[in-house]
Amino acid sequence: MAVEHPPAGPATLGTSAGDQSRIHDIGYRGYDGPRLGRAYARRSLYSQSLRGAYGLGRSVKSKVLPMLLFAVMCVPAAIMVAVAVATKAHDLPLAHAYTRYAIVTQAVISLYVAAQAPQAVSRDLRFKTVPLYFSRPIETADYVRAKFAALASALLILTGAPLLVMYVGSLLAKMGFAHQSEQFAQGLVTVALLSLLFAGIGLVIAAVTPRRGFGIAAVIAVLTISYGAVSTLQAIADAQGSAGAVPWIGLFSPVTLIDGVQSAFFGGRSSFPGGVGPSHGEGAVYVLVVLGLIAACYALLIRRYKKVGL
Repeated sequence: MAVEHPPAGPATLGTSAGDQSRIHDIGYRGYDGPRLGRAYARRSLYSQSLRGAYGLGRSVKSKVLPMLLFAVMCVPAAIMVAVAVATKAHDLPLAHAYTRYAIVTQAVISLYVAAQAPQAVSRDLRFKTVPLYFSRPIETADYVRAKFAALASALLILTGAPLLVMYVGSLLAKMGFAHQSEQFAQGLVTVALLSLLFAGIGLVIAAVTPRRGFGIAAVIAVLTISYGAVSTLQAIADAQGSAGAVPWIGLFSPVTLIDGVQSAFFGGRSSFPGGVGPSHGEGAVYVLVVLGLIAACYALLIRRYKKVGL
């Protein structure tokens, strides 16, 4: 609603201001619909972030890299299935393929995290829109959970799709149903842990800077340098006859952590020197460290966004 008072002139002299006032309806209306609350806002933010992780709802340019990486993850799995079918094999060419596949393709996964973790959070930081999210109705924990769950879900799709391709292909090739189902379930547990861990680490690093380029470089550096350094130290320890130290060195890289869990509990061949992974007792330590890192990443994100949202 607006009230207009025309300027006084010869025609209006002697006329009261009230007689010349006009009321205009400019279309503002109150909202009397349902208040959907925090749960709806959290789901909406999760959905929007998950779609954005694959460029859906964004420009064609934004879809190229995630879709390309998704194809790179799935094509080798399809080739393995084709080879197994053509040779009438009783198992997939890669030993313990379901649990080891994510370890073998960890470079592709790291690149995906480096590209999408900054995309999930950097724009909000750069354009200072985070306080708007927290104005109402969501809180800091809702924002962090939605972003964390969205990136972890995107990673689970990326790493779980090849396993599904191998599983369906193996069943069509009439391989053992019970064996393939057991291996597939173990592989899903492995990639679920990997997705949570990599998503947490990627978001923590990306949330430090609003510059997407710096975030990408930092995530790549942390994931690749840590893996290279740990692998080198493991090789040195093994060469010097300190094989007992190899599993403990593996605690200092996200990739070797997941490798240790899958080799300790799912019988997969480890990428550690000599192909010998941690024992069950050492594997329990690996699981605790993985879960502790996931919880620590969540706590760091909460702390970070409480400061940003002020």
